[in-house]
Amino acid sequence: MPDSAVSGSLDFDPSLSAAAGALAPRERERLGRTRRNRGWFVRRFLAIADVAALLLAFVATELIFGRSPLAAESKPLVVCLVVPLWVVAVKLFGLYDLDEERPAHSTADELGSIFNLVTVCVWAFGSFCWITGVADPDPRRLTTFWFVLLLFVTSGRACVRALARRHTSFVQNTIVVGAGDIGQLIGRKLVQHPEYALNLVGFVDNDPKAPLYGLDHLPLLGSPVEIAQIVADRDVDRVIIAYSRDENGSLLELIRTLRRLSVQIDVVPRLFDAVTPRVSMHMVEGFPLLGLTPARIPRSSRLLKRTVDVVGASVLFLLTLPVMAVVALLIRLDSPGSVFFRQVRLGAEMREFNLIKFRTMRDGTASEPHREYIRDIMDRGAAPGAGALYKLQREDAVTGVGRWLRRTSLDELPQLINVLRGDMSLVGPRPCIPYETEFFSAHHFDRFLVPAGMTGLWQVEARAHATFAEALDLDVAYARGWSFGLDMRLLLRTPLLVFHRRGTE
Repeated sequence: MPDSAVSGSLDFDPSLSAAAGALAPRERERLGRTRRNRGWFVRRFLAIADVAALLLAFVATELIFGRSPLAAESKPLVVCLVVPLWVVAVKLFGLYDLDEERPAHSTADELGSIFNLVTVCVWAFGSFCWITGVADPDPRRLTTFWFVLLLFVTSGRACVRALARRHTSFVQNTIVVGAGDIGQLIGRKLVQHPEYALNLVGFVDNDPKAPLYGLDHLPLLGSPVEIAQIVADRDVDRVIIAYSRDENGSLLELIRTLRRLSVQIDVVPRLFDAVTPRVSMHMVEGFPLLGLTPARIPRSSRLLKRTVDVVGASVLFLLTLPVMAVVALLIRLDSPGSVFFRQVRLGAEMREFNLIKFRTMRDGTASEPHREYIRDIMDRGAAPGAGALYKLQREDAVTGVGRWLRRTSLDELPQLINVLRGDMSLVGPRPCIPYETEFFSAHHFDRFLVPAGMTGLWQVEARAHATFAEALDLDVAYARGWSFGLDMRLLLRTPLLVFHRRGTE
């Protein structure tokens, strides 16, 4: 990209729409078919997994209870009727469309919808059997069928997605329209997260900024007036619009053109820093409004969150106690010093507490290099360290056992004690060190509206791939957009990230 000091700008020609319409019909048909590769691929395999889960749930229930309540002659008819209705019900619950739209979508994100789907369908099936008399809706059998179906649907979808992400059809060629600060920030996140399966082809802009670290290998593909030809030439599946200062008319014309090209369109909102995971959209006489909830957790929700923390931390503590005993012995044998590392951190309302972790560094290691490093990576344009990670590398200070503990995140297990004490939560912002607040902007203090957590939005979405400022913004987004459902999704996704060791090596 050219070395320019000005931010990206959009100079859009209305004739662009005509250019899109002028594409040869065969070329537009090819584009449309290519564009739907991820959706076509995932939807069909999810449907197969859902049907298989339903049939296996029927078989498993019969094996558990013995003889089927359905007459032998009525089974084929019931199966032929139920299977297509089941697929339609899954479609109505919107469980086939999100993989193409949301790059980071996972089965954990749709557990609530799956629970509602299975509950409604089993209730409807039991009612149908009772009304028609084709079978006796035994409550024990129906409850078992409900549980088995819920288990099979969830596990089947998780397996299908894991396999789909390994296939080339899942990858979406992506371009970012806008090569200013926001566009390049989005581009860098795509490059650093290959698990999104978004292949960043390049940028489209009239007047781009100088490229950030790690983006200088990506080409400037042209200007927005050439968008139709760029999409065709580069076989683009997804377009991310990351302008913030241009006229609405130009942006709307660009979006209309892209819609004719059958691409997935993502638009970065102008006030993206204020948009949280709990944002909702509602209408006033057809005028769309984004609803931002107050940045507070009601008392009842705090009680629910604390209950989950106490129960979850107690169970995890008991299950991992043998592992912690072995780790403590290994640390003692590996290097002199205490087994545990204690450090003053800040929790909810900036209350200080002593965080407990397994020691991974040599005893007496100074903290000043970390303070200097935090100051250096506050800038969003800061260059990452080794492995494209924003993480202080102090290999000379880390012990042999400590390296293994950090890779597996086992060094954080003693924080379960902090959770039980009420210092922390299972899910929340990273517990920050008091001196880190010296580098905070005013809005960053909103992260203290909720308790600090062992895992959270920053740990799941970015981990060591974000600058310190970006990590703080994610913590603020979590605090402002907290919901019980968000906590559950983050908890469910954390073990997978630990097993994959993303961002820790």
